[in-house]
Amino acid sequence: MNLLKIRFLNAWVLSISGFSHRPLELASGLECDLALNLVGQPLVRQQLMKGLQQFLHSPSPAKPLVLSFHGSTGTGKTYVSSMLVRHLFQGGLGSPYVHHFSPIVHFPHAEHIEQYKESLKRWIQGNLTSCGRSAFLFDEMDKMHPGLIDVIMPFLGPSWVVYGTNYRKAIFIFISNAGGEQINEMTLDLWRAHRDREEISLQDAESAISKAVFENPQSGFWKSGIINEHLIDFVVPFLPLKHHHVKQCIVNELVQQGLEVRQDVVQEVADSIPYFPEEEKIFSSTGCKTVASRISFFF
Repeated sequence: MNLLKIRFLNAWVLSISGFSHRPLELASGLECDLALNLVGQPLVRQQLMKGLQQFLHSPSPAKPLVLSFHGSTGTGKTYVSSMLVRHLFQGGLGSPYVHHFSPIVHFPHAEHIEQYKESLKRWIQGNLTSCGRSAFLFDEMDKMHPGLIDVIMPFLGPSWVVYGTNYRKAIFIFISNAGGEQINEMTLDLWRAHRDREEISLQDAESAISKAVFENPQSGFWKSGIINEHLIDFVVPFLPLKHHHVKQCIVNELVQQGLEVRQDVVQEVADSIPYFPEEEKIFSSTGCKTVASRISFFF
């Protein structure tokens, strides 16, 4: 087979896989992007890269990759999920192989939960039939009606085929603010003990998240079979951000907007953001969420 035919075949394989590049090239690009642009989240980089490398390097994964992101507002959950799909899929969140669900937009009424279940199951089944390398993002899981998400359980396990569809190369990401308060409190306890936030262990964070999310009657994961059957592969905790992390976010945003990086502006924007606890003001109450909108007030 000549070189032109090989290149054509590779391009064709990529086009039907849903991925924007060969799977072995994706993890290194994402890892570099995380190192350069994700601020103050060592556990996120550790967990995400561990899960993704194992998943992408396997020509035949045992099951879909299922990730659950937890942390308070502005700590990077949505940012990381969009970064991940941008590296995996041409067009990122706009790719026809990336499907984003919001409980407020897609499942607003509790009385229609059975209808939502059927629609969600059909949507996932249909899209996995079209492309097994698809991604499904479920935002604001803390606002999801309890019981609804369990309809996707058959797609998350290690079976070969469900409803006639091979789905083991799919990626599912759950995003939630739930557990953020517990993570913040754990981080504060470390600070009060004169220890660094980076000393938080993954096991401690997972324990705090479990109590806040999986045992909460208001949570979308309450009494969920997804939890009972251990179908989530990696719980990814996002830590609260300190003042110097916020300043890094401001610098990154100024560069992205093509603006001059002036230290007086960086300091003023950072100082305008609320911090907690009220007296000590150690961690940002909104993470880096409002950085972009605040910058315009100082130019």
